Amino acid sequence: MGQDKISQELADITTLYEITKVLAGSFELRECLEQIMEILSGQRQMHNGTVTIINPVTAQLEIEIAYGLTAEARKRGKYEVGEGITGRVVANGSPIVVPSISDEPLFLNRTRYRGDLNLKQQISFLCVPVKHGQQVIGALSVDREYKKGLDFESDLQFLAIISGLIAQSVVRIQAFAEEKRKLVKENSSLKRELSGKYQIGNIVSNSSRMREVFEMIHRVAESNATVLLRGESGTGKTLVAKAIHYNSKRAKQPFVVVNCSALPETLLESELFGHEKGAFTGAHAAKKGRFEIAEGGTLFLDEIGELSQTVQIKLLNVIQDREFQRLGGVAPVKCDVRIVTATHVDLEKAVAAGSFREDFYYRLNVFPIYLPSLRKRRTDILLLAEHFLVEYCKENNKSISRISTPAIDLLMQYHWPGNVRELQNCIERAVLICDEDAIKSFHLPPTLQTADSSTNKNPLSFAGAVEHYERELIVEALKHTNGNQTKASKYLDTSLRIINYKIHKYEIEPKEYKVAS
Repeated sequence: MGQDKISQELADITTLYEITKVLAGSFELRECLEQIMEILSGQRQMHNGTVTIINPVTAQLEIEIAYGLTAEARKRGKYEVGEGITGRVVANGSPIVVPSISDEPLFLNRTRYRGDLNLKQQISFLCVPVKHGQQVIGALSVDREYKKGLDFESDLQFLAIISGLIAQSVVRIQAFAEEKRKLVKENSSLKRELSGKYQIGNIVSNSSRMREVFEMIHRVAESNATVLLRGESGTGKTLVAKAIHYNSKRAKQPFVVVNCSALPETLLESELFGHEKGAFTGAHAAKKGRFEIAEGGTLFLDEIGELSQTVQIKLLNVIQDREFQRLGGVAPVKCDVRIVTATHVDLEKAVAAGSFREDFYYRLNVFPIYLPSLRKRRTDILLLAEHFLVEYCKENNKSISRISTPAIDLLMQYHWPGNVRELQNCIERAVLICDEDAIKSFHLPPTLQTADSSTNKNPLSFAGAVEHYERELIVEALKHTNGNQTKASKYLDTSLRIINYKIHKYEIEPKEYKVAS
């Protein structure tokens, strides 16, 4: 008996050595786990070895690797935490042994790999948690042929050691993969910066969300794939469409825009496909449509969600066959046009409601790009405001050098339902009515005059407007006088007592406006 125990321990050490070699030399998680399950099956008669990991997105247990299981069986092997034997092991963090799975109602056999359990020989099931520190990240399970006298305790200890090694390797490999992903992204970013193409055209932004949009533009620009731009009105879909065109091999060819919501159905068909002489009343001469005008270039269809079913069918045929007929014509016209579309409509809901064709939706949704609203890229608000300030000062021959601090606060607090377009209009208005060297808060529209406007629809109060105006005047005076309250009172032609009272009331800190000498 003692000799058998020594032999078993030597076999265990050999197996652990083989497993450690596999884990130490691999950076592919699935590959190394498969090799470990193969070693367990060959050297320890532990069959159907399975590693189940918690999916951080769905919070479900999903099979990462299962030795001998088909891909279809793996897909079926999904469990909630606490469900079945594996789910209980993960939930409780403690190992479980099922001496005979045919007698255990909690054993779900969801993969169906073992077939009818009642017709099979008796099988034992052992499952241990995979832990990283105190956190359970998954489970390791194996089958063993049931025999009397099996030392389950020894098997569980052995599996617990292996699960610990697996946990360390999972964390190491995931960290390596994340580092590799970051390096690839950084390398890609540096290449783009060197080529001067990262900041595309007229799209002003330094936010992470817009950098993702830039990345998508770079990926799709050189292809001929149909692009669908999604986002609220005013987020810059037209600028993105132009960026795609002017960074593509079609850049020297026409970029043609059609607003699908601006024309009735009959006129839209004529606008898109053109017409022959006499095709309808008033068609005194043949006319080329936008598809022909855009030949070799890009056709941008804005507000595609507003199209009628009839036009949707015709456009679907053009995208599929690359040819169309003019209104009143019989001969097909071949076209080589890259199509970019845009909409603020929820197309999935429109498809479900039957107002938008499902086949047309899938033809358009080849490469969707989602543009974030301005409230989700707040770091861009000041950058855009200063860009528009320079633009409109130049356009209107004005020399406004900056935007005051209180005005910046209002811009940053506002929720911008109209997105970049609303901000652009706001700055244009401010430039037109400003006769000073800085945009003040009272130059901004009334909807921005109180922070409450960013969260509700209450109109601007008189007291709120007065407070903003007084605060801004005092801050500007302190900036002008290097934080000196006495000089600020003279600058504003009022008494020092009143200035001190207002400074205390509005919690202004004069020292902040004192420039160090």
